Amino acid sequence: MIELRDVTFRYPRSKNPALMDVSLKIGDGEFVGILGPSGSGKSTLALTLNGIIPNSIRGAFSGEVIVRDPKTGKTFKTTETPVSKLSTLVGLVLQNPESQLFNMTVEDEVAFALENLGLPREEIAERVEWALKVVGLGGLENEFPPNLSGGEKQRLAIASVIAMKPSHLILDEPTSQLDPKGKREVLRVVEELNRAGTTVVMVEHDSRFLFRKADRLVVLNGGRVILQGTPREVAERVEELVEIGVKVPHSLLLSRALGLPPALSPQEFPSRVARRD
Repeated sequence: MIELRDVTFRYPRSKNPALMDVSLKIGDGEFVGILGPSGSGKSTLALTLNGIIPNSIRGAFSGEVIVRDPKTGKTFKTTETPVSKLSTLVGLVLQNPESQLFNMTVEDEVAFALENLGLPREEIAERVEWALKVVGLGGLENEFPPNLSGGEKQRLAIASVIAMKPSHLILDEPTSQLDPKGKREVLRVVEELNRAGTTVVMVEHDSRFLFRKADRLVVLNGGRVILQGTPREVAERVEELVEIGVKVPHSLLLSRALGLPPALSPQEFPSRVARRD
C-alpha cells in the first residue's frame, strides 16, 4: 500500500506547485493508471512514491507519503526513509531506459543494485536469472545494452528493478520512446507482473492500454487530482478528458460520437451496437 496525504510540491525557482494537495491511496496488488495533459504533475507524482522527491530532488514539500510493506506490515514515511531502503519496496522505471543503464553486460546491469545491497552471491545469481526470465531476456546475459533494441533496453531496465523484488512498481511513461513492437513487449511484462501480485502504478500518455487493463485511473490537471475511478467510470467523462488534453482511445471517442455507451476498446463495439438495436 502507498498512501499520499495532502502532498504538495514546488520545484525550486518555480512559481506554481507541481503537485497541490494530492491525497491518494494505492492498494496492494492494484493496477493504477495515471493520466493527465503535459505538465499536469504525473512524473512528479511518480517521483514522490519512492522518496526521490523530496530526498534527492529538493523543493518545497509538504504532506506525507507512506509506504507499507505487504510482507511485514511495517510502514515507512518517505521523508524519514533513505531512497536506498525504499527502492527495495517501490521500484521506479523511467521513460528513457538508457538513464537507468550503465552499459555493463546485461547480467551485470541486473546484478548491480543487488551487489550494492550486499546480498550473497548465490542469491544474486538466482535473482538475475529469475528477473531476465520474467522480462524475456534469458540467453542475453553477456550482451551489451547498446546492442539491444529499444524494447529490450526498457525490459532490461525493468529487470534491474524487479530483481530487487519490490512489492510496488512505478513506471513513468515506459513506452514513450518505443516502436509498436517494443511497446507490446514492455506492456506484456507489466501486465504479467501485476497478475503475479505486484502493485503497478503507470504514468502513460497513450491511454489505450490503461483503459483496457488498469483497475483504476487517476486524472491529474494542474497538479491536482480532478477525477478517479474505474476505467469505465472515467470514460463517462470523456468530454472533460479531451477538453484538458488527455489522449483517449479512438474507440471511446467514436462510441460517444455515435451515441453509444463508452467502448473502451474496438472489441466492445459489436455489443454496444447490438444493445442500441
